[in-house]
Amino acid sequence: MTNHHNDATTTTENNAANTHTLDTPIERDGQTITTVTLTKPDTGALRGTSLAALVNLDVDALCKVLPRITTPTLHPSDIRLMDPADLVALGGLFAGFLMPKAVKASMEFPTE
Repeated sequence: MTNHHNDATTTTENNAANTHTLDTPIERDGQTITTVTLTKPDTGALRGTSLAALVNLDVDALCKVLPRITTPTLHPSDIRLMDPADLVALGGLFAGFLMPKAVKASMEFPTE
């Protein structure tokens, strides 16, 4: 039997850990984006780039992958105009998805 309450709580905690409040909000189409949540990607979301480029927080690689895993969806143009501090923060959250659970646990890394 699945405990849906615990599943919902875990999902909420994961979203909080995977959410970044932007230092510099993004203005797009009359909207202001102040927070961005990353969803753990599957391998298909990483296509078109290399793991080495992603681990190195290569801007072009992040411009390919972040639109596939962000809520609200960030467009490549949003990412190119983003405050570098925000890009590094999102890249750091993304890098956490590439670590095995045991490594994250030993480092107390926040992403799920």
